[in-house]
Amino acid sequence: MWHITLETSSGVWMMLAVLCNQVPHVLISLFGGVWADRHNRKHLIMLADGFIALATLGLAVAYLLGFRSMALLLGVSVARSLGSGVQVPAVNAIYPQLVPEDRLTKVQGINQMIGSVAALVTPAVGGALLGTVGLVGAFFVDVVTAALAIAVMSRIPVERPPALPAKSVWKDMGEGIAYIRGHAQLRRLVVFILFAAALITPPFTLTPLMIGRTHGSEVWRLTVHELVWSSAMIASGLFVSTKAKLRDKPRVLAVCVAGIGVAFALMALSWSFVSFLVFLGLAGLFCPVYFTVQNVFVQETVPPEVLGRVFSVLSIIMAGTVPIAILFFGPLADAVRIESIFIVSSALLAAVGVIYGLIEMKTERKVSA
Repeated sequence: MWHITLETSSGVWMMLAVLCNQVPHVLISLFGGVWADRHNRKHLIMLADGFIALATLGLAVAYLLGFRSMALLLGVSVARSLGSGVQVPAVNAIYPQLVPEDRLTKVQGINQMIGSVAALVTPAVGGALLGTVGLVGAFFVDVVTAALAIAVMSRIPVERPPALPAKSVWKDMGEGIAYIRGHAQLRRLVVFILFAAALITPPFTLTPLMIGRTHGSEVWRLTVHELVWSSAMIASGLFVSTKAKLRDKPRVLAVCVAGIGVAFALMALSWSFVSFLVFLGLAGLFCPVYFTVQNVFVQETVPPEVLGRVFSVLSIIMAGTVPIAILFFGPLADAVRIESIFIVSSALLAAVGVIYGLIEMKTERKVSA
């Protein structure tokens, strides 16, 4: 994304990059959820990561041989996206096999924090690589770290889930969707995630473009932006894993989304790069709480035998909404100021959080009565 931003400074190219990163993920995710419920989730995770690494290795070799083009870069993004579409449902579904239910929130908080620590380190490394050995060096680092991840995963003992009755893949998919449709609270969560994913797309995908146009296109600005975001995520993940109880999960989700919306709107209204970073960090404080609570809520609510398929549906909603939204927001970013897009979408995002919270409170009062 940095490379495309610095090379093109184009909203259309950013749109294409997001589409190649997201659409294949959506197309294969339903199959990935079925496979996660049918097969050994550990092996699926390792195979998917290996496939992604091989695609990246092929891209690195092609670049070394002089075959360099944006089309090739986007093509390998498609392959990586397919691998992640298989991996993500399996990763989300494997936690209840490893962790007692009363520790899921803490472990997910630790998981968010570890991801944030990695995200804090990698922008500095990525910026250094991009400025020294270039994009090809970054590809090889990605391949090596994937190999290390597979080696670690191979040492974790994980039992295969109970075998499902022999059915067609399409029937298994339908059962996952039917489970969500039959669970009122899950249905509301799915609608909430759908609107939130669409409205959060501009700040999540176009922020590097905004930085380049408004504050300057130097690599260090993109690096600092990533460092601030990751630092806020680490602090929030540490809080969730050590202090937070987070019992009323729907209300926590509503507060987090409203907070993210307000923070991103203020970021668009920032008067300097420093104030931009302050509001970016504020949004980063809410995100680990939101994703932790969302995952734990599903893991606690859904039985293990259908968990992979439910997560694949949620993954499709989150990943599929982004490409659809970027088809609108990407070209729009070349026609109007990105700050204006951020302000409108973020205000609507905050409203979605408030509305979801009010609906859940009203439903809770009816159940109590």
